[in-house]
Amino acid sequence: MTSEPVRPAGGRATVTSPRRAEILAAAAELFARRGFHGASIGDVGRAVGLTGPALYRHFRGKEAVLAEMLLDISERLRAEGVRRAADPDPARALDALLRWHIAFALDNPALITVHERELDNVPEPQRHQIRRLQRAYVEEWVGVLRRMRPDAPPPEDRARAAVHACFGLLNSTPYSAAAVDRSAMGDLLYAMARAALHQVS
Repeated sequence: MTSEPVRPAGGRATVTSPRRAEILAAAAELFARRGFHGASIGDVGRAVGLTGPALYRHFRGKEAVLAEMLLDISERLRAEGVRRAADPDPARALDALLRWHIAFALDNPALITVHERELDNVPEPQRHQIRRLQRAYVEEWVGVLRRMRPDAPPPEDRARAAVHACFGLLNSTPYSAAAVDRSAMGDLLYAMARAALHQVS
């Protein structure tokens, strides 16, 4: 995960230090392997060479680690989605969105696993904020799909359903990506997702 802050419109800066980024990355791997309840805050600390008390200087507790982890990636996805969807050519915008999300999915299978399994363990209001950011990210894709057919854009609900289905494919990497090398898997995901989205009408 990058340690360089990203400031999405209306959002906070994401990871602010390399040490926090290191903690979040280690926690993602532990939570993906053991589950949120199967890994203690001490386990997270030991993974990065910190004692439990030392880790509390960075995070209030395990729930705070999980919340920041999922807020960070939700903000990064949203910010990059806004940037890439802004291309005036919708075909280029869709290509850029696909390539960005595929790279993320291939590089961060643990984060995908944690999000799928553990979002309900994030306290409110952070969970609400994560879901709001994710909905906004989806809407960037929906807007691009509808711009691709300006004379007869697909209905919003149909385009939205297609985007969610596409994410199901792209976010399959925790289960599918081990079968082939990264480049080949990236090409396969791109070809399948692009073909599917170009059929939306």
